Amino acid sequence: MGQITVDTQFGSLVLTEVGGEITRLTWGRAEEETASEVLTEAARQLRAYDAGHLEEFDLPLRVGGSEFQQAVCTEMRAIPFGETVTYGDIARRLSAPAQAVGGACGGNPIAIIIPCHRVMGAKGLTGFSGAGGVETKVALLRHERAGGFLI
Repeated sequence: MGQITVDTQFGSLVLTEVGGEITRLTWGRAEEETASEVLTEAARQLRAYDAGHLEEFDLPLRVGGSEFQQAVCTEMRAIPFGETVTYGDIARRLSAPAQAVGGACGGNPIAIIIPCHRVMGAKGLTGFSGAGGVETKVALLRHERAGGFLI
């Protein structure tokens, strides 16, 4: 397992890699920095996203958890940069309750790269499990010029 810290306008982010795949992105600082090809590339892509030069991440990811968690993460990865969908939209595609989708979004282990911030409630903006909560979600959506109602 390796970790690296990437400082961005959204805070300090810790990328975790296991076996050549990104397994987590959390807020904070790595206790011990470890260089690897995948971490170096992930840091490069996060910095490019932060600078407004990257709209789609191309990294090997491993999402732990149930098949449902993995399915929700797959759906979130398909949401284009600058666009949003609702929990209900994903729920309909997966034939699942919107509340279950909301729980899976909240359990997303690789925030930003798997863009849970692009998922909204039926009536608009909802919470965000990353550091800073909904304010960070708004900052990410503004960064992507998503949801004109936010700008």
